[in-house]
Amino acid sequence: MKKRMSLLGLTLVLALGLAGCGSKAEEENIYDQEMMEQYADAIIMNFSNMDDEAMDTFRDMSDLELNLMLMQSGLPVEGDDFLAMLDAWSAGMKECGSFVDYGEYEMEAANEGAVLTTEITCADKTADLEFDFDEKMNMTSITINAHYSLGEILTKAGLNTLLGMGTVFVVLIFIAFIISLFKYIPAIEAKFKKKPAQSAAKKAEEKAVPAAAPVVEDAVDDAELVAVIAAAIAAAEGTTTDGFVVRSIKRRKTNKWR
Repeated sequence: MKKRMSLLGLTLVLALGLAGCGSKAEEENIYDQEMMEQYADAIIMNFSNMDDEAMDTFRDMSDLELNLMLMQSGLPVEGDDFLAMLDAWSAGMKECGSFVDYGEYEMEAANEGAVLTTEITCADKTADLEFDFDEKMNMTSITINAHYSLGEILTKAGLNTLLGMGTVFVVLIFIAFIISLFKYIPAIEAKFKKKPAQSAAKKAEEKAVPAAAPVVEDAVDDAELVAVIAAAIAAAEGTTTDGFVVRSIKRRKTNKWR
């Protein structure tokens, strides 16, 4: 109920503050600075008196409700633009402090529209408040440009410089680290190539048929053995090896001859 009463009061204030401006704008197809200033005064007066709850009331409204309210108030602004103006005002007040006062307006006209500018005083600093109008004198946006002292400008510039240089150095260090890892690439590549080669060689060895061990004929050994036995027999009999012939030799499993 409180939100609805606040919304109704704002609508009445806008309607009373902008009474008669619409008809004048339709009759004159030029930029009427006086009428544009009335629009700007209504925005400043209402936005500066709104708290977060009142602003949330507008944000929670449907597009139809918001556009209907703006049409009834006589404020030449679309619902989406009005909400964007609310957000810009809130951001500006957070940066500059609570609103205190504003000065005279200056208008700069162009074919595409006009810009109405005034200097506002806030609790923490001053700023330029710009109201943008299109060629039909519909309000499209507001911009708050805070005024910074030389010390604040240098401080922000220094911080931006440090941030930029720090980012560059971090990126360069990361790139250098990546490049330093390139020396390990050939070793890793050789390792991966070596594994398939070793595997292939192992498979080839497993498939290969082992060569048969050469069979040593016992003929040579047997001939030498026959000669030794014959000599032993001849010596035992006191004769020569010409008197007998060793025809066969049988070997037992115990490798003893008889």
